[in-house]
Amino acid sequence: MSNDYMRIRKYDKYHEKLRKELRAMRLGADLTQEQLAGALGTKQAFISKYERGERNLDFIEVLQICSACGYDPMKLISKMKVSHK
Repeated sequence: MSNDYMRIRKYDKYHEKLRKELRAMRLGADLTQEQLAGALGTKQAFISKYERGERNLDFIEVLQICSACGYDPMKLISKMKVSHK
């Protein structure tokens, strides 16, 4: 296996946790995927793809999603508990 594959696989559990947290955040804000997409100025498929794990998000996108859901990004970060090892 390549080093890139191993590196990506190492973080799979964190990506899965982030996807679950973002979906819970959206549902907690009582937003559909379409409503969140509208607030972000994007398409519903964007939301669907990251929630299903077909697309990863960058940090700024996560912050924008938090903002659109009225959620404190520091609360999300504290829930992630990512290890550096």
